[in-house]
Amino acid sequence: MKDVFKQYLFNKNILVSEKPNPDESVEAVFLLLNVLNARIVEGADLVSLDTVEFARREIGKNVPEAFYRGFPGSVRALPEYLLFLDQIAHYQQTYGLGRFETQGHSIFENSVERRIFAEQTETVEYTVVTEEAAEALLAEAVQNLLLSSRPINNVQYDLVKSFLSEYGFKVEKINSKDTAVRLLEDLRDLRFTDFLALSDTVKLVEKINLQRYGSQDVRKLNFKNADRRFVARVIDGFFARGNCDVRTCSEKKALWCGLLHHIHYVPKCPEAADFVKLIREGRNVSVYSDFERALGEGDVQGALLTLNKGKGRGAVLRNLDYVLSRCRTFEDVNAALDNISTDNIILLIQLLVRYRSRSRLGDGAARVFQFVRNNTARVHYESDNERARRRSFISKGQADVVCERIEATLKAALKGRAGKVYIDPAMKKVALPIREASSNGGAGVLPKGSRILIGEGKKIRAFTYWEKVNDIDLSVIGLAGNGCATEFSWRTMAHRQDETIVYSGDQTSGYNGGSEFFDVDVAAFRKKYPDVRYLVFCDNVYTGTHFKNCICRAGYMLRDVDDSGEVFEPKTVKSSFTVNCDSTFAYLFGIDLETREFVWLNESRSGESTVAGDTRFDNLMSYFFLTDVINMYSLYEMAADEIVADPQEADLVVSDARTAITEGAQIVRSCDFEKVLALLNS
Repeated sequence: MKDVFKQYLFNKNILVSEKPNPDESVEAVFLLLNVLNARIVEGADLVSLDTVEFARREIGKNVPEAFYRGFPGSVRALPEYLLFLDQIAHYQQTYGLGRFETQGHSIFENSVERRIFAEQTETVEYTVVTEEAAEALLAEAVQNLLLSSRPINNVQYDLVKSFLSEYGFKVEKINSKDTAVRLLEDLRDLRFTDFLALSDTVKLVEKINLQRYGSQDVRKLNFKNADRRFVARVIDGFFARGNCDVRTCSEKKALWCGLLHHIHYVPKCPEAADFVKLIREGRNVSVYSDFERALGEGDVQGALLTLNKGKGRGAVLRNLDYVLSRCRTFEDVNAALDNISTDNIILLIQLLVRYRSRSRLGDGAARVFQFVRNNTARVHYESDNERARRRSFISKGQADVVCERIEATLKAALKGRAGKVYIDPAMKKVALPIREASSNGGAGVLPKGSRILIGEGKKIRAFTYWEKVNDIDLSVIGLAGNGCATEFSWRTMAHRQDETIVYSGDQTSGYNGGSEFFDVDVAAFRKKYPDVRYLVFCDNVYTGTHFKNCICRAGYMLRDVDDSGEVFEPKTVKSSFTVNCDSTFAYLFGIDLETREFVWLNESRSGESTVAGDTRFDNLMSYFFLTDVINMYSLYEMAADEIVADPQEADLVVSDARTAITEGAQIVRSCDFEKVLALLNS
């Protein structure tokens, strides 16, 4: 079985046994427990030494040593000037002389003899399944991912694409146009056009232009003949089936005109000929032009009717700020709010999060616009000038009214979808996977905004390691309540190393691999930096290479404050994931210092920034409040026919704890993104 399938299941604590060997099973089970603290709760007789090797590789088998081998003790022992000289000497060897072929280490630290590992760690439970059982689990996951109305992330997409290619899975429905376009481009199978319309051709061309030609400017095309013929066949197919939304195409007349000219398109039917003539010569007949005309005339309800009829309620909801700001009567407001329907549950949840944020920030706060393109997040911060000229102003009171209507609609829409449900109270800290298109995947990854309590006597050890690139920097940014940021990175840590936060050194290494670590003692840090409320950990590729062109892993360990053993101890790893986005920086995770909670951020950010302190971070603040708005507990509470106190009475158990259930009942865990998406899209 391909690694892409085994890795996906491993991230759900499921191991696939390809070659069961009864003679190795006892030894293999012991090794998993001894090396990774992994306890096999089902399928122990299927485990082999190959299974152990795969698990070790996924957690981190050969992590390069830190710059300071005695981290963190040897770092604290060195005075500031030696810490500085260490790095200068290392930079002279690497960037000065170009010697990246070997790992760089401190020349001033004293040798350190490490104690035997003796920290208390939690056992992680795994099940082992056969390849046949794994295929059935993967088929269910793929089915649910295809039903998601929102774009899926790169890891989820790779699973879907690989599974369709490997097993010939019959696709009956794809709810996300983004997913359908990606599959159409990668597999060049025209059957995926069944889930698209003529206007989606522009999305296809954008995808081809980026993936095959490295350009994001769809106005300047230079396709090879094979790609031109492919796009022409796609267009012909839409006209043959009659799936042609001509008015929507009119919204991008200039792009269509250039595209048709570039591919030398020749219409093959009268309908196609009429379309080409309209694009080249006709007036703008788009729905949005009529919508804007009605709004300009003060006819809000007419504008709503036009947009609803031509584009659907989803389009109205996406323009809700714009419409509400132009309402002049209660009748107009009610007409706008009446579009808050059950057509798209995920969209309603996203709107709820957005308007709750508006309510929390208050009237007149500067807005942050976030969206995802090509699986990386893009952000626009409203400038003072834009804020002064803003026409679509929404007050706190209006935001509260919208939230009330959305919450009532959600409760009515979800009620009864899940039968009798037992929900672990701990699921109140788990966010919903509704913003995952720009996330990275791996072991221990949770939805953005999810929180994990950091126990007393423990510290966070964040790590990153890499190959096939000279230098990746792990950094920490402290965010205060007033928006001020404090940088903890390779360029600031020489004079900040102490018992509160310790940095392993900025190792550059080349193709042999390098690593960096940060230790944060939450209690001690909070005392020393009382104005800092949140910490944000991020990765930047200093040499400018995109993550997708190198090998980079990141994650965190939960270590004793007085730690023992090696710098990287697999038993203490809580998450280890791959960063492979098409950009030079990614947000990893955060810490809420006030509540002592680890917070998942996991966002690939579009851009070319190579130094963490050169970017803004206030766009991440919404993630720190996600579970206050809606979470796994509140979602399934709304979806339940009945909440039961005993898991054995439930049709559905929502919990990460190992729980005894009745035959036929289902379990949903925080890592089961697809099952949550299936509920939201059912």
